[in-house]
Amino acid sequence: MKPLTEREIRAAFVNCTKGEAKRLSVPRDLEERPWDDLDFLGWRDPQAPDRAYLVAELEGGPTAVALRGSGAGSWQSRRSMCSLCLTIHSGGVSLLVAPRAGRAGQQGNSVGAYMCSDLACSLYVRGKKDAGVGARLHETLSLEEKIARTVANLAAFVARVRSA
Repeated sequence: MKPLTEREIRAAFVNCTKGEAKRLSVPRDLEERPWDDLDFLGWRDPQAPDRAYLVAELEGGPTAVALRGSGAGSWQSRRSMCSLCLTIHSGGVSLLVAPRAGRAGQQGNSVGAYMCSDLACSLYVRGKKDAGVGARLHETLSLEEKIARTVANLAAFVARVRSA
């Protein structure tokens, strides 16, 4: 992924107003992010832990989505799998919900998916971050194929957010 600026990130949101995008918390360490190892930029809002955001390069430019925690109970005792990168965590997967873009989102329609709570899917896939024993299923796919699958899963999720 190419490095993004705060301005590019704020302009890329598809499921919130320009005012909301202007007020949301963007990471201050953008220059220090491992951009070459990221398929998307994901982060939690430090002032509002139930809020999360992700930005991906889709269809030739950055596309950003605002997410919220589902409000469901803690997953700390259950092993769950991220629907994007297929990493298994004990307590490290959250149901994150995104309002749909446009009128559908204004009417309360949303899309949800189980994702790595820290949104570090790219690092788990590449083995740069460890989710613990048994976190990755043995697969015969190459690293490039696993990355492509993660990007395809993310693109499908974002497409559901954007659809009316």
